[in-house]
Amino acid sequence: MLLWQAKFAPSPPTPPRTVGTDEVSEPAREPTAQREASSSVLREAVPERLGEPAAAPTVREAIAAAAEVREIVETEAYRVELSNRGAQVVSFELSDHQRADGGPVNLVRARDGDVPFPFGIVDLDGRSSALNGALFVAQRSVSVDGDQVVTFRYAGAAGEAQKTFRFRPDGLFEVEIETSAPGWGAFLGPGVGNPTPDELSNRFARKSALYLDGEGVTRVDPNKGAPAQRVAAGGFRWVGLEDTYFLSALMPVEPFSEIAILPYLDEASEGGGSARFSAAPPKDQLTDAQKDLAREVGLVVRPAGDRLVALAYWGGKKYDRLAALPYQLEQAVNLGFFSILARPLLFGLQWIHDNMVRNYGWAIILMTILIRVLLFPLTHKSVVSMQRMQELNPKIQAIRQKFRSKLKDRQGRPNSEAQRKMNEEIMGLYKKEGVNPAGGCLPMLLQMPVLFAFYGLLSAAIELRLAPWMFWIHDLSAPDPFYVLPIIMGASQFVQQKMTPSAADPMQKRIFMLMPIFFTVLFLGFPTGLVLYWLTNNLLGIVQQLVYKRMREKKEAVAA
Repeated sequence: MLLWQAKFAPSPPTPPRTVGTDEVSEPAREPTAQREASSSVLREAVPERLGEPAAAPTVREAIAAAAEVREIVETEAYRVELSNRGAQVVSFELSDHQRADGGPVNLVRARDGDVPFPFGIVDLDGRSSALNGALFVAQRSVSVDGDQVVTFRYAGAAGEAQKTFRFRPDGLFEVEIETSAPGWGAFLGPGVGNPTPDELSNRFARKSALYLDGEGVTRVDPNKGAPAQRVAAGGFRWVGLEDTYFLSALMPVEPFSEIAILPYLDEASEGGGSARFSAAPPKDQLTDAQKDLAREVGLVVRPAGDRLVALAYWGGKKYDRLAALPYQLEQAVNLGFFSILARPLLFGLQWIHDNMVRNYGWAIILMTILIRVLLFPLTHKSVVSMQRMQELNPKIQAIRQKFRSKLKDRQGRPNSEAQRKMNEEIMGLYKKEGVNPAGGCLPMLLQMPVLFAFYGLLSAAIELRLAPWMFWIHDLSAPDPFYVLPIIMGASQFVQQKMTPSAADPMQKRIFMLMPIFFTVLFLGFPTGLVLYWLTNNLLGIVQQLVYKRMREKKEAVAA
C-alpha cells in the first residue's frame, strides 16, 4: 500500500501560501501595469455582458495570513490600529483630545457581535461580507512623501480584496479598496467615539450621519427614529458621522455612487463598555424595551466604479482647523441658526483666550462684557423707554378706569366704539409725552440674534470641552454637578426682574416673577459655559439698573 501510494496515487493539493508580515517586500504603490493585472484577478468573477451567468472565480494563488495581527501607525495627530482580520480600523486615538478619565479619545466604538469595524465590507443593507473574517496579509512601507502605508491583500474562500491605507503627516489619511464582493460598500460607524454614561444621558449631545452636497449639509439624527435610507451620492463633497465635538468624514477622490444610512440600537446602553449593535426596526415596530436603548447610526459608502478611493478626516470639529482644509468641512460645525454671527463671536472668544486669559471661563465673562458694551445703545434705549412707560402708567390706568364701565353693554357684549375711543385717548397720551409703546421691546428683539448666536457657539465649541473654570467647575461643556451656578443664576434673574421698570398690571407682574423659576429649572442641565454667560449677563443688567436708579434719584433730588 505504501509503494502504491508513492508510485501511483495523485499528488496532494498544494496548501494555500501563508505569508507573514516580515516576508513581504513589495513596494507600497505598484506600477500601473501591475495594479491592472492585480485588479483583473478581482474582476474575473464578473460577467462580461449583462445576462450572462457569472463564471466561477479563478484564484491564481491563495493569499492569507496565519494568524490575526495588529498594525499600529502613529503620527502627531493620532494613533491608529488596524487588524488584518478583515483589514479594518479597530482603534483611532486622537493625540490632542482626552477623555474625562484622562485617556485619549478613541473615535472607533468598542463592540461585540457581528457588526463590522470601519472600512469593513458590507452590502447596502449592512450585511457583513465573509471578507471581514478573513486574515489578510499586511505590508508596511513609507512613501517618498513621508506617508506611512499599510496594504492588506487577501485571496481565498471568502473572496478577494485589497485595501491600502496611507496615513499622511497632515493628519488626514487615504483609503483605497478593491474587492470581488458583489454590490459592496465600505462601512463606517456605528456612531463616533465611546460615550460615557453621562454623555449618553446628556440631552444636548448631538449625533448624526451627515453629508454635504450642492444644497448644503443634511443631517440624519438616529434619535428621531429615521428609518434606513439610501441617497444618491454623485455630487457629494463629503459624507460622515458626527457627535457634538468630533467628526469622521470621507471625501471622494473617485466619485461615490450612493450611501446607505442605517440606524442601530445599542443593546449595552450603559456606556463606557463594548457596544452590542443590532439593526433598529421601524419606529412602529419597536418593543418597549427597545425604546429605551441608545440609538446610533452607521454609513455604507458605495463607489461609482469597481474601487473606492477616498480621503478621510477623523478628528475634532475645530472650526479654524476645518476651514483651513479645502473640503468645506467647517460646515459640519453646527453653530445654530445664527451661525453668521456665531463665527465672529467664536474668533473673539479664541482671541481673548489666546491673548488675555488662558482660561475659557474668564474668556466667556470678558466676551459677555464686550457684547454688553457693544449692545449698550440698544439696552439703554430699552430701559429709558420702560422707565417712561412706568411713569405714564398711572395716567394710562386712569383712562382705562374711565372707560371700564362702557366697554360692554347691558347684555355683556363688547362695545367696539368705546374700545376705539379708549385706545385713541391712550395713543394721544403717548404722542403727547413722546413715548413709543414698542420702544422697550424692539431694542430687546434686536439683541436676540446675538444672544442666540452666543448660545449656539457655547453649545458646540470644542474649545469648551473639558475646559475648567475654577473651584468645582472642571468642564464648561458639562452641567454643574452641584447645581450651584444655575441656582445663583436664577437668584440673579429674580433680582433683575424686581429692578426692571414695568408698566404691567399686578397680575402680569406676578406672572413675570415666575420666569426666574422657569429659567432656573431649565438651566439645571445646561452646559456650565452657557450658565456662566447668562449669569454674567444678569449681573451686568443689575449693575446697569443700579446706575439708572442712582441717576433717577439724583434727578428727582435736583427737581425737589
